[in-house]
Parts: sequence; structure tokens; C-alpha cells
Amino acid sequence: MSIARHGSGPRATLGAVASQIHPVFMAPPLAASGFGAVLGGFRDPTLALLHVAVAFAALYTAHVKDGLVDFHRRGEDDDHPLTRRGCHLALAGSTALFFAGSAALWALIGPVAALLALPGWLVAALHAPQLDTNPFGATLGYPVGIGFALLGGYYVQARSLSTAVLAFAAVFVVVLAGIKVVDDAADYDYDRSVDKRTVAVVLGRGEARRLAAGLMGVGMVAVIALSVTGVVPRGSALAVVPFLAVVVVARRAAAELATKLLVRASYLFFALLVVAVWLRPLAGVALPDVTALGPYTYLATEVLWGTVAVALVVRAGAVRAAARTTAVLYPFAYVWDWYTLAVGVFTIPMRTGVELLGIPIEEHLFMLIVPTMVVGVHETLAGPSDD
Repeated sequence: MSIARHGSGPRATLGAVASQIHPVFMAPPLAASGFGAVLGGFRDPTLALLHVAVAFAALYTAHVKDGLVDFHRRGEDDDHPLTRRGCHLALAGSTALFFAGSAALWALIGPVAALLALPGWLVAALHAPQLDTNPFGATLGYPVGIGFALLGGYYVQARSLSTAVLAFAAVFVVVLAGIKVVDDAADYDYDRSVDKRTVAVVLGRGEARRLAAGLMGVGMVAVIALSVTGVVPRGSALAVVPFLAVVVVARRAAAELATKLLVRASYLFFALLVVAVWLRPLAGVALPDVTALGPYTYLATEVLWGTVAVALVVRAGAVRAAARTTAVLYPFAYVWDWYTLAVGVFTIPMRTGVELLGIPIEEHLFMLIVPTMVVGVHETLAGPSDD
């Protein structure tokens, strides 16, 4: 029996085997492994290449297994370059390469390096038909594999795991989960017809896109917060700007086009993070000192965020909803605030000193701004109720 379904001979066989190398979806996990190596100090390029090769073997396993299941078993795909026998042989070869590489990682570095590589192969082997039939497995399999590729690439160089690499791995999982939700929405009609329960099928396309935007937004905010606090290099925040720009453009695009845009934006995101870690462009930049405003510091920040809150509720047409929510919460917030200040739970040094009803005027404004901001953000994210 032949390996290739179309043609015969070595050239057709090689072409069929090579067809399962999908650069668009292989690039992010391999880049994550390389990024982990850079973050870990890039002390040994040979070990970095070994880990990339192990990750490649796991990814190849995933693509062949998906083709075997989707074409030869489910009949979902219209065509596939490999015969059933060819799929089994390719799976055997890629699995052998994966475990040979993992054994080399164990021998050269230790068991933890091999164990960090194993989830990537498990996700590949189980994605179809086990994981891809439910919303959690279908959405998180690929991002989790990338997260472990990052951790493994780092561990191979540093022989340990740091807070920074764990934070980056979590960010990647969250952001890429958002992209995967958008990707699955492109197959909404077909997945629904075969009862494949992706996030888009379970929630509907509109809710799925909003969830995806929320996940990507959380990831970008996390990068900024981690950069400001110094958990990751300060320059990492620069990677957020182009990614968010693409998210804004892709927000109204069809699912297929949005996926292409977001996947390529993730490439740029990875590249800028590598630059930030390698060159640390903002390492010497100090955070702005807003206390230069003296007793008006707290008030100035409230003016800033109060303006944002009002703009959000006006844009969302939720002024009355914000007013009702604020009116209901205000008495409870006032009693809580007065009590905590009275018993000395916290102090507010950078304030004007003006008080009203026993608490600083700034606290009154704070109790108005916070619920307004919450309502504004909620209504903005909710958007129209149509699907």
C-alpha cells in the first residue's frame, strides 16, 4: 500500500509527508520555544534547537492525527494527501522522534525538561477526536501547548522556572485562546451541523467574539501590568500596541479574515517580546511621579478616570443605568468608607484635606466613579444583544 493518495514514487511520498508541515500554525509554538530560550538567557543554542525540534515533532503529530480523524474517520475534510496507512506511518515516525528528543532532554538536562515537553505531545495525540468535541478542549489545547513550549524552552536554558516565564506563559494561553475562539467561529455552521461543541456553537457567534475580545484584552492588560511592576521587562508593554491595533481592525471582520489577521499579529507580538527581553529598551525609564501634584494628586487621578467613566456610559447609552447603580451603592459605600477610615484601615496622604460628612471629598468622588466605570465597561463590552 502506498503512503501518498495522489501519485506514486518517492517524490509523491515526500510531498505527502511534507504537506503536514503547516507553517502558519506551527510558527507560534516554535517561536514560543525560542522566546523561552531567549528569556532564559540563551546560554546553549544547541539545546534550544533540540527543544524546538521536539516541539516540531509534537506539532507534526497533531496535524497528521487531525487529518487521519477528520478525513479518514469522520469524513469531514474533502481531501487529504496521506493514505490511512501513510497517516499511521507518519504518526509512528513523529512520535518516535518526539520521544527520542525527550529522552535526550532528560539525559542532557533532567526529567523536568522532558516532562515539560510531554503535554505538547499529549495535546497533539488527543486533540482529535477527544479534545476537539468540547469547548474547553477545542479552545485550550493549542494555547496550552504553546504555553508549555515556552516553559520548556526557558527551562532548557535556565534549569528552573521564574515568575516572569510563568506570567508570559499564562498571557500566551489567554491571548491565544481568544484567537482560537475566533478561528472556531469560522466553522460555526459546519460544527453545529455535526454537533461539535466549540465555544461559538455553545455561546453563539456574537457572544463568542465578545469573549475572544475579552480574553485578548485581559492578556494585553496583564502584559502592561507586569511591565509596569517589573515582573517582566518594561519594554514588553510596547508589544501590546500593534496587537491591539490589529484587534480593533479585526473586530468587525469575518471570522476567517479575523483569524488570519490575529495569527499574524501574534507573530509580531512574539517578535516584539523577544526584542524587549533581549534589548530591554525601556530598562532605564522610570515611572512618572504623579505625586508632583502634591495635595491635588488623588483629585487629579479621579478627574482623569472620571472622564473615562463618563465617556464610556455616554458612548454605551447607559447614563441612566449608571446613575441608578451609583445611587443604590453610594450609601453602602459611604458607611464602609467612613468606618475603614475611622478605625485606621488606610490613610490618604496625597489629598486636598477638604472633608464632607466625615470623609475626604476625594472618597465621595471615588464612590461615584467606580460604579460608573463598571457600568460603562460592562455595557461597552456587552454591545448589541443580536448574534
